[in-house]
Amino acid sequence: MLKNSFFLTLVLLVLNYSAFSQRNVKDSIIGTPWIAVHYGGNIAAGDLADRYGYINHLGVLGGYKTPKNWFYGIDGSFYFSSQTNFPTIFDGLRDSQGNLTDVNGDIAKVFLLMRGFNANLTVGKVFPVFGSNKNSGIFLHGGLGVLMHKLRIESNNNVIPELELEYKKGYDRLTIGPNFHEFVGYAFMANSGVLNFYGGFYAQQGLTQNKRNIFYDQPDIPVDKSTRLDLQFGFRLGWFIPIYKRQPKEFYYN
Repeated sequence: MLKNSFFLTLVLLVLNYSAFSQRNVKDSIIGTPWIAVHYGGNIAAGDLADRYGYINHLGVLGGYKTPKNWFYGIDGSFYFSSQTNFPTIFDGLRDSQGNLTDVNGDIAKVFLLMRGFNANLTVGKVFPVFGSNKNSGIFLHGGLGVLMHKLRIESNNNVIPELELEYKKGYDRLTIGPNFHEFVGYAFMANSGVLNFYGGFYAQQGLTQNKRNIFYDQPDIPVDKSTRLDLQFGFRLGWFIPIYKRQPKEFYYN
């Protein structure tokens, strides 16, 4: 349902773009709303590297590009990854054979995944280069906001009482805090058509804190509540749709 709604919204945006196709991108700098979807691939570093490896970002960028090529908006991404670094987290739940078992005594398969998001206020600017048009060029932006990440525990059809409902919170490593990001790349606005994109290098710094008061796999060790430095470095590719004001029609009277 959500996936269908997303693609319907995307189609409506494309149709809206086509309806507002009259503009003068080639010869002048225009002010226009920007709505974009992006994908990013990032490597965890700092304290985050103790928990995760490669992290996928899927998100949106929305705001307004001014007639002076400044950009003001919001930037947000959903995180997901299957690369987690918790090989012993369920050792206390295993039987003498080293297996996790469900309520029926069957061997259970449990998967650990990374989930999270960030949402930032963003300021940036386009610096025209390479002569394509005055609305394309080096695109820099940065911002600050909030970051959240945690472990998602999936046991599929196996019911493991120790990993159900509220018990999951003792293992999920929920972590939240302020977040900063920087992007440097290239943004291209086509003179005509829907080929509008940006891509470049992305960096993120989170000053986060563990939000759980106990880790069930380490019950005798106090949870570290000090500030973490969660770093990510990688790339981002996005497709954006500038929305232009419709040019007034000219009428001639005899």
